[in-house]
Amino acid sequence: MADKPIAGRMTADAQGDVVVFLIGMRFNRLLAVRSWLPVMRAMPRMLRELSRERERGMLGAQTLLGPRVLYVVQYWESTEKLLAYASAADQEHRPAWAAFNRRIREGKDKVGFWHETYVVPAGGYESVYVNMPAFGLGKATGVVPVGRRGERAAERLRAA
Repeated sequence: MADKPIAGRMTADAQGDVVVFLIGMRFNRLLAVRSWLPVMRAMPRMLRELSRERERGMLGAQTLLGPRVLYVVQYWESTEKLLAYASAADQEHRPAWAAFNRRIREGKDKVGFWHETYVVPAGGYESVYVNMPAFGLGKATGVVPVGRRGERAAERLRAA
């Protein structure tokens, strides 16, 4: 079972640099379904495409929902692969982005959109998961027992 907790203390088995891409939308007007529903439907298509085509560089993703906000945390091999996917005319992103831009002009402020990209060098990240199913960076890269990378956060940061 994918959501079964892994007993004990684990850490992500990430190697080298990691690119963290956060992307999301905000429901500024909940009743404006025609403005936000197409945006919300586009992301699963892109994630399925990226999951099938691992060579594109997405390591994994986690979808999160908050009050009036839906967002996805994505982990990528490199900024080059992230940017290549974003600009590829034959992939899901470009037509979805063009359609979103048309809708946002027509719908004004009914839906908000944001993204942030962080390039985290090796040695600049660490993680710990205690009695958790695979999650976040650990879900994207696999997990190993904490002891393999250091018992303390400071040790894991140096070992990343």
